[in-house]
Amino acid sequence: MSDIKKYSVFVSSTYQDLIEERKEVIQALLELDCIPIGMELFPATDDDQWTLIKELINECDYYILIIGGRYGSLNKEGISFTQMEYEYAIEIGVPVISFLHKTPGEIKSSKTDRDSEKEQKLENFRKISSEKLIKYWNSPEELGSIVSRSLIKLIKTKPRIGWVKSDRVSSDEANLEILELKQKIQELENEIKKSEENINKDLLQDDDIFIVKYGYKIKKYDSWDQKTIEVEWNTLFAKTCAILIDEAKEEDFRLRIDSYIKYLTKIEGFEYELVNLFSDNFLSILIQLKALNLVEKSDKKRSLKDNSTYWKLTKKGDNLITKLRAIKRENEFIDAE
Repeated sequence: MSDIKKYSVFVSSTYQDLIEERKEVIQALLELDCIPIGMELFPATDDDQWTLIKELINECDYYILIIGGRYGSLNKEGISFTQMEYEYAIEIGVPVISFLHKTPGEIKSSKTDRDSEKEQKLENFRKISSEKLIKYWNSPEELGSIVSRSLIKLIKTKPRIGWVKSDRVSSDEANLEILELKQKIQELENEIKKSEENINKDLLQDDDIFIVKYGYKIKKYDSWDQKTIEVEWNTLFAKTCAILIDEAKEEDFRLRIDSYIKYLTKIEGFEYELVNLFSDNFLSILIQLKALNLVEKSDKKRSLKDNSTYWKLTKKGDNLITKLRAIKRENEFIDAE
């Protein structure tokens, strides 16, 4: 057994008839540097203890069942706590090994059930446990020896996490685990990136043309009308999203887009008193920016009176706007003569 890692083993059985057997088993576990857990720690006699029992089994690495000549105390449904423990360990996937008395007919009558119903339940329980890994024993000493050999083999065939003291974990082992985790993180990040790239291929972006719907009001008239204007997506992003570098309210972001659309209409020769982006069109722009992973909601804590929604650039958005807005140096050609 490892001098660092220890395994916890839940020992399940009836108690009064198997006191000596349990002592041998627990001694065998201690000699293997295992941590035995069993009913010596609690009286498994009522439903109030069932929650504790399940918690202990949840934390165990392995489960050992010992069956002698008694079925044990029954719950309200007529099932023994020993069988409940066994079935729960199987249910949650704890490796189980059962040790059945080889010749139950030779067990002293004082250590057997005299109730015919319990005798039948015990026989059924033996059959159920025989469907999994089982070993047979005749004496307490033999049982301890068999448990020791069987558990060593079970640990090799079905390794578990076990328990390790933090100050005994070698730096090499810890570094190796950290490296494996980093590799796993990198693999997951690559998968996410590929997934985003596949999704983004179908989305409007870069130099694609986006049609903006807006409402306008001419100075001479009081009525509103509507129109559309075409703009490249990256241009729209570069001209309107700089406001999000240090975060901005959603309504301020919308006003920034309104202002830019009004500027575009002036270039086309239109003089509008007011220009308002349609609400649905603004939402489309916002959703598109989110889908391209360019913007995200701010999670910064603010005062209770501030009910506004704030938006900011993602890392990807910040990189893109820097690329689009940064001033590039003009190429200079020097005459060599």
